Amino acid sequence: MSMVCAAIGLAGLMVPGVLFGQAASSTAVPAANPLAAEVQGRYTQVKGFILKAADNMPAENYTFKPTPDIRTFARVVNHVTEAQFRACGALNGVSEAKPAPPETADKATIVDALKASFAECDKAFDALNDTSITNMVQAGQAKRSRIGIAWGTVSHDNEQYATLALYMRLKGLVPPSSEK
Repeated sequence: MSMVCAAIGLAGLMVPGVLFGQAASSTAVPAANPLAAEVQGRYTQVKGFILKAADNMPAENYTFKPTPDIRTFARVVNHVTEAQFRACGALNGVSEAKPAPPETADKATIVDALKASFAECDKAFDALNDTSITNMVQAGQAKRSRIGIAWGTVSHDNEQYATLALYMRLKGLVPPSSEK
């Protein structure tokens, strides 16, 4: 029975790599900072998807919302911008987050603000290493670990990208993660 449990546990550890298209390799060189490298890799992937979604959505569709009671495409992009300025700003020691532009701003202004928020996150994620990743930082009224904020940012960005991808599909566009 313990052998079965061990086999199931080992299989469970391999599933995340397979889900993200990473095959196990006996020739892989371990990263110097494997914990930081994992979250940095996921951040880089979702960053690319969000930036490309924002670029690929035509300007006239930034006001699109599938139903009257939910956010526009522009508002979802701005929400990512706000969250990243807040979370990555905390990782960088910034006490006051920059605001996003109004959702009625033009596409170029909204995308520029999104890129600026990713620049803030680039600094934060580039500074992560396996020694500092467990350090606690002030995030609003609470202290949080760097790894918690980093994974929270990746998770939030993935959730918001799913919304952006759905809006793109509803407008007949292929989301970046589905391009061939």
